[in-house]
Amino acid sequence: MPTLTFNHAMIYSSAVDKALRFYQDLLGFKLLEEFKHDERCVYARLKAPRGNNTIALHLVEPGKEFHPGAIRLYFETDDLKRFCKSLEKAGAVLTQQPKKMPWGWTHAYLNDPDGHEVSIYSARQKRLKRAGKA
Repeated sequence: MPTLTFNHAMIYSSAVDKALRFYQDLLGFKLLEEFKHDERCVYARLKAPRGNNTIALHLVEPGKEFHPGAIRLYFETDDLKRFCKSLEKAGAVLTQQPKKMPWGWTHAYLNDPDGHEVSIYSARQKRLKRAGKA
């Protein structure tokens, strides 16, 4: 049977240009492509600063209901405290400072321009193990 691999996450946005600045300028994603309609950015695809993972930003279609905060995105870093300090220095407001969670991962939270919650975390070797396992 053929197997699957994860390709990307689509993040719907009310203003792709603002979301693009957040993910590109603040989190360090690299722009791969963008599409404009009537001079307005309606779609952008970005590559993570490390690895080959991608995300896509897509303008909410006219007439479709937008649900801000309907998703939570997770991004991992090796040096969470230093990364969070660089975010704050760039003007980001963390809704939660780095905190060790009951399952053993350390998380910090902030919101993107559309209100989607973003978790920056550090799990290291625990990432691919069951929660609560060392």
